[in-house]
Amino acid sequence: MIKNDRWIRRMSLEHNPRMVEPFEEKQVRKGCISYGVSSYGYDIRIADEFKIFTNVNNAIVDPKLFDSKSFVDFKGEVCIIPPNSFALGMSVEYFRIPRNVMTICVGKSTYARCGIITNVTPFEPEWEGYVTLEISNTTPLPAKIYANEGIAQVLFFESDEAPEVSYKDKKGKYQSQVGITLPKI
Repeated sequence: MIKNDRWIRRMSLEHNPRMVEPFEEKQVRKGCISYGVSSYGYDIRIADEFKIFTNVNNAIVDPKLFDSKSFVDFKGEVCIIPPNSFALGMSVEYFRIPRNVMTICVGKSTYARCGIITNVTPFEPEWEGYVTLEISNTTPLPAKIYANEGIAQVLFFESDEAPEVSYKDKKGKYQSQVGITLPKI
């Protein structure tokens, strides 16, 4: 069952350790792309560190042997993603997903309406860490991404039964990730 704002607040304010840190218990909207608790989710922010894709080395994108030189590191309040390219970023928030919960993360409509797509895989039961986000600029023009503002919404689904094996149990390769994490095998 999808969880609502009251459940998200309870899991993030009363649980120790907290499910989301730092936690905004109301949606912040004034003068920014919104973030914080919404009716049935939590709008996460993107931090001010980015890895912007570049093809200056004519590398081949290979998830089994990813060349980190395919990115230019950038830190700042506004990231410009080149036309028809992408950047990686990370969430401001650190997540600790309970054993009987799974999430789906979708991009915010403000960016989607500009041709900017945010891609994040589900947060599996007992996964924890900062979220690595892929932001694609599908347009033929440069696109701005605003650091420390909303980028995507996390929807939480709670099961009445915990899984036999959680992400933590199987020692998932992205467990407790810190910073922008590149593909691993």
